[in-house]
Amino acid sequence: MTDGTPHEYVRAHRDELVALALDLLAIDTSNPPGDTRAIVSEIERFLDPLPVDAERFAVDPAKPNLLVRIPGESDETLLYNGHLDTVPFDADAWSRDPLGERVDDRIYGRGATDMKGAVASMLFAIRAVAATDTDPPVDLLFAFVSDEEVGGDAGLPALLDAGRLDADACVIGEPTCEGGRHSVTVADRGSIWLTLEATGEGAHGSRPVLGVNAIDRLYDAVETMRERFGTRRLEIDADVAPIVEESVEYYAPSMGEDVARELFEYPSINLGVFDGGDAINSVPQSARAEVDVRLTAGVHTPDVLAEIRECVADCDGITIAAVSRSVGTAEAPGSPLVEAVASTAEDVTGARVFRRSATGGGDAKKLRNAGVPTVEFALGTDTAHAPDEYVPVDALVDNAVVYARLPARWRSRIDR
Repeated sequence: MTDGTPHEYVRAHRDELVALALDLLAIDTSNPPGDTRAIVSEIERFLDPLPVDAERFAVDPAKPNLLVRIPGESDETLLYNGHLDTVPFDADAWSRDPLGERVDDRIYGRGATDMKGAVASMLFAIRAVAATDTDPPVDLLFAFVSDEEVGGDAGLPALLDAGRLDADACVIGEPTCEGGRHSVTVADRGSIWLTLEATGEGAHGSRPVLGVNAIDRLYDAVETMRERFGTRRLEIDADVAPIVEESVEYYAPSMGEDVARELFEYPSINLGVFDGGDAINSVPQSARAEVDVRLTAGVHTPDVLAEIRECVADCDGITIAAVSRSVGTAEAPGSPLVEAVASTAEDVTGARVFRRSATGGGDAKKLRNAGVPTVEFALGTDTAHAPDEYVPVDALVDNAVVYARLPARWRSRIDR
């Protein structure tokens, strides 16, 4: 006995989807420590009655990953990715239960929108395919991973290193909607993380003119970076320019158009850590800072880093002690994957779906760099990582419907 199409099944069983989401939220997977064994066991119990292949893969026993496969009618593979860990929470700051509570049409809990809610929607899409005896038009692979919130290596990186994510495209269930606006993220930004160290000459605080203040030197160096480099407009590739314009349009209602444009057309430079000095009455001999520079996709990060090195070299007593960098990545807005996700989401929601860049970068960047075209999409809220994080029940349902309808839409775009 079947129950119509997968998306019809989802809508007919919405209360069961809500119950599944609450079951996942009830398990604390705060990272750190990021122990996901209990939630993986819960997912295995949910999948056990279904005719699917589920396999654990772990390099850290406390942080297992779960791979679920459903064979389809073609050789193409569509990957769905969702992380099981969450950021920590302070229960005293919540007015709702951080381990899951339904209030009217909202589901509250840590991870409700980032991203146990989307994981529940993906799992329910699996159940809907099985319950309706549907043969997917492409192979489906689901990767429910650990260790994402701290950028650890036990989750998606471990699966990539082991060659376990052989896919032709991927959708990550990160929340991509806020303030009533829907979007699919098709790009991320590059980053340069710098550790700067300054040296000076110590002296008594009553005679600062006899010393050289390392903190002053270091702060001046950061300001020099901001003035010389941070005010220079980025040279963005022509194929990324439409993504920038749509990103500005998407973010303008929440941060203002000028701020949104500056965010993508110029480098952002954030002084995240600043440390130096031993006592108020001493001139510090050393100081240290950590600086986060972000660059829009389409900007060549090594060229920018070379300019930063030249800038720092002009600052007395300053050295770059450590540096790490990543290059921003992007999918073409008209690619089969982007077209399939955006058009399916527009059909389901009846609203425009922007094709925009994320302001940061996470697992999507790792997958694109591994050669897997990747976007992020999930209806949700802008309460991720905040007290009283929540997701509307309708968003859970619509996400599951999008995920269930997506394989056919993607296959049709490939065949064009």
